[in-house]
Order: sequence, then C-alpha cells, then structure tokens
Amino acid sequence: MKMILESINIAFSMYSKVPMPQIEWNERNMKYVMCYFPIVGLLIGALQGGMLWALAQYSSISSFLWAAAAVILPIVLTGGIHMDGFCDTMDALGSHQSIEKKLEILKDSNSGAFAVMGCVLFFILNLAVWDSLLPFVKEKGFWTLMLSYTLSRSLSGFSVVTFSCAKNSGLAALFSQAADRKKARTVLFCWVIAVSAAMLLIDFRTGLLCIGTALVIFWYYHHVSMKQFGGITGDLAGFFLQTCELAMALTAAAGGM
Repeated sequence: MKMILESINIAFSMYSKVPMPQIEWNERNMKYVMCYFPIVGLLIGALQGGMLWALAQYSSISSFLWAAAAVILPIVLTGGIHMDGFCDTMDALGSHQSIEKKLEILKDSNSGAFAVMGCVLFFILNLAVWDSLLPFVKEKGFWTLMLSYTLSRSLSGFSVVTFSCAKNSGLAALFSQAADRKKARTVLFCWVIAVSAAMLLIDFRTGLLCIGTALVIFWYYHHVSMKQFGGITGDLAGFFLQTCELAMALTAAAGGM
C-alpha cells in the first residue's frame, strides 16, 4: 500500500499542480508511476465537469466565459507541462530539419514562431469547441467527454512503456527506464479498456466518436514520433495528449454531442 501511495504521489507531483507531500523518488516507487497517471485525468474531468455543471445550474454568466474557464482549468491543474511539450513539438515539426536537429529543438527552452502560432491556434479552436459544447452540459454525452482526460493519459502512459524512446535522457526516458514495463503496459491497457467501456456505457454514440478519434490520433502520434524523431520523448507525449483531448472535444462538438 505504501508503494502505491508513493507512486500516486509521484504521478501527481510530476503531472499536476495538486499539492503533494515531498517523498524520495527511488527505484521501487517509480516502477508503477505510469499506472497511476490516468488518475490525474479522472481528477481533471471531475473538476471540470463539476465546475461547468454548477455554472449551468447557478450562474448567469455568458457561455463564452464558461468556455474560457473550461479551457483554462486543465492548464492550471497541470501547470501547462503538456502544453509545453505541444509547443516544443510544433517548433520541431515546423523546422523540417533532420531528426538530430529536431531533437535539439525539443530541448531548446526558447519558443519559436511555430510554437507561438500553434499555441494561439490551439487555444482559439479549443475555446470555440467548448463554447459549442456548453449547451450539452446536462446531457450524458458531456460526461462521456469528461472521461477523455483519463483516456488520453491512459494512452500516453501506454506509449511511454511501449514505444522506443528517441533518446536516453528526458522525462519519457526516465519513466520508461524506471518502469516495470510489462506490468505497467498491462495495467495501462486495462485502463484503456475500462475507460472506453465506461464512455460507451454512458453515451454510446459520443463514446464511440471519442474513442475512435483518440485511436486515430494515437496512430498519428506513433507514426510521426518514429518517422520524424526516431522515437518518443516527453515533449511528444505532451503533444499527443493535448492534440488528442482537443480532437475528442472537436469530434463531440461536430457530432452534436
């Protein structure tokens, strides 16, 4: 039990801004950190869903402000760690350089033009999508979408313990090397199946659209990572997570929830 709690602590400490007790990271408690990464998504979905439901019930503010709150909350809860990976990846992909140069760009702490443009376009589209989704806040499909944060992290964690890493340093390599890959892969696959089943049970149509979209983006993430970077990195995993969540919300909005 102590090891489980410590692994959850590390998962939240690394991938969220939720205050956690400071503990020592060691070989034992880092083996299964990825197994608990999806719990961060459960928290984000619960808080976002609860906030938007409460605003729909008790507030008269405009839907545009609701949408802004929906966009901002996940960034606040994660500290923007995945958005940072998205921006770095946009710079690397936009460079059209060699694999070695792209990996150097990922490590660069400065943001280039492609990162800025990608970030602006991401938030504009995300804001428009959530403004379209808010009329459905009281419907079952909305709560299916709240599980998208868990599904994206289940797939992201699965990639870290399954795909080859582009380099031997960085967050993805750190957690990949420290993990009991076989057991973590099994647990994360079970997360994917369980969350997908829950999404389908809550609202079959919306669940099917979101799951199908997530799998397409997962394939694209693997294809781009292997072809253009020679493997995955923490930045690429963040790029996948942000793209996957936006794509699922966009699909749900386009499908009329």
